[in-house]
Amino acid sequence: MPRLHSRIDGPVAVIGDVHGQVDQLEIVLDKLRRQRDFEQRWIVFIGDLVDRGPDPKGALDMVCDLIDSHPRTTIVCGNHELAMAGALKLIPSPDYANWASRWVEDYGSEPTFESFGVPQGELDTLRDALGDEYRELLGDLPWVVEHPQYLFVHAGLDPNTPFPMQLRILKQRDYTLNRPQWLCSKSYVTAPVPQDCPFTVVSGHVCMPSVTFNPKRILVDTTGGEGGDLSCVLLPENRVISSGEDSHARPMAGAGSGKSWWKIW
Repeated sequence: MPRLHSRIDGPVAVIGDVHGQVDQLEIVLDKLRRQRDFEQRWIVFIGDLVDRGPDPKGALDMVCDLIDSHPRTTIVCGNHELAMAGALKLIPSPDYANWASRWVEDYGSEPTFESFGVPQGELDTLRDALGDEYRELLGDLPWVVEHPQYLFVHAGLDPNTPFPMQLRILKQRDYTLNRPQWLCSKSYVTAPVPQDCPFTVVSGHVCMPSVTFNPKRILVDTTGGEGGDLSCVLLPENRVISSGEDSHARPMAGAGSGKSWWKIW
């Protein structure tokens, strides 16, 4: 499998947390393929393809097939991919991270084992069942994808840390961290971006009632892997493609914040 791109340019379709929801993903991809500029548009998965939902292997199959047929496809590492890769020793994580027990016990990993036909908790068997392609994919996912206008990262950024420092750590993928906050922190999802960040930050990680826009922030996870409609946002149009009814962004006043918030209606 070719190495995934971490720098992209041009129109983008960013897809929220899939979590094995292959039926919803198929609907979204069918709608995307009908877009007139589909061949020129980048597709970015915001992470969390695996766990929780009904068919994580099927989701990986669909995404890998898409990478083959539509090379302008890339994936941001989610906390579930990180935990799975750490548990299966696909990344150089330290012992104190304890990914094996954390992923098996706390991440809703049962559907992932089941979809590969492996008994729950048998990590070595699952590693073998993945095959070379998926081991390579999960072991080399970028933590961030850069675009001239947007920054794609699974959970978000620390509002109180200089942006260049955070971007450097994200690009280097510091696996010595026990819980990389840019992939794992729920508080980052709704936190403002650092003042020195020049990009609109696009993330998933926490399920929102609907896709939410801010001039510097876009939140795209609308299922959390627990049902509901999977969302895909076309950028720079700010148009939403959904596994349900498609929508458009409309302005909504920020409560006392002085900021312009947008929400999908």
